[in-house]
Amino acid sequence: MALHEQTRKAASEDGDVASRLLAWYDAHHRELPWRITPRAAAGGARADPYRIWLSEVMLQQTTVEAVKSYFRAFVEKWPDVEALAAAPTEDVMKAWAGLGYYSRARNLKACADLVASQGGHFPDNEAGLRELPGIGAYTAAAIAAIAFDRPAAVVDGNVERVISRLYSIATPLSEAKPEIRALVEGLLPQTRPGDFAQAMMDLGATICTPKRPRCMLCPLREDCTAILSGDPERFPVRLPKTDKPLRRGAAFVAERSDGAILLRKRPDKGLLGGMTEVPTTGWTARVDGATTAEAAPFPADWRRAGEIAHVFTHFALELEVFHAQVKGDAPEGHFWSLAHDISGEALPTVMKKVIEAAIPGATKARRA
Repeated sequence: MALHEQTRKAASEDGDVASRLLAWYDAHHRELPWRITPRAAAGGARADPYRIWLSEVMLQQTTVEAVKSYFRAFVEKWPDVEALAAAPTEDVMKAWAGLGYYSRARNLKACADLVASQGGHFPDNEAGLRELPGIGAYTAAAIAAIAFDRPAAVVDGNVERVISRLYSIATPLSEAKPEIRALVEGLLPQTRPGDFAQAMMDLGATICTPKRPRCMLCPLREDCTAILSGDPERFPVRLPKTDKPLRRGAAFVAERSDGAILLRKRPDKGLLGGMTEVPTTGWTARVDGATTAEAAPFPADWRRAGEIAHVFTHFALELEVFHAQVKGDAPEGHFWSLAHDISGEALPTVMKKVIEAAIPGATKARRA
């Protein structure tokens, strides 16, 4: 039997993986604002499904550190799902601005509306959770495990990395996901599946990191076949990245004498749907927009203020930024946002970059 097969077999037969991981989690878990610690759970505390759902939606493609402040602000404004359902959609979009993936904010509101209309209780199983807007397989598993202690296989990027190394999975990650899920299911303990899920996430985030994993501190080092190979960083195996297409366009920052900035709301559907922006040319993920001042939405003394770059999931964007001092009423479909209100508008990151290029400091929080 080849060494690779032997080591994988040894790891898969070791029934102590879950118990070792849970013991490590009891001692080294991260303190997170949405989490019930093992000690609190032992004392009878239970995770709030609303807070788990909210955190998991926020954490998709966003770091824990970035999410903490957003999470605290959300639960301060809307402490439960009924409060979030009662909030105007525009307020939710404003609070979400900066987290990206704005369709998630729209689905968040739709999900809150539906749950609130059904008595304010989230389903306690994966199948029921997947019926809710914006909740896919991963989020349903995470809520079921963490909030309801269901034996669900929770597999995020951290877990994929841990399992890929634990079993030295040579299949490219994009193709190995079903195998990884099956292996996680095989490791699930009979008790504390929610803590097991969080322990796997914490292990990947703090020990089994993408670069320079801290293998000597890992509770699973005796089970890990990648350590035996001498090259844990080789896993997970990834296919070569393809270059993202580059799109170009222009953005126009119109400023009034009192510092107000001209804005408009994007269509509810599509890229950055429902968010707020300054006027731009017609760029999309598939086509370029005009890049000169001649494409401005109305005549003014437009002056070039620089260029910004932004990377979306499927394409990169470069925008020429123009700035002008203007007078008069806002054109149809636009509105003036006063200087002290700009920081509270539902501006996506790309639009904050545009405004900052034209008026440094304009998007920072100000007093009225």
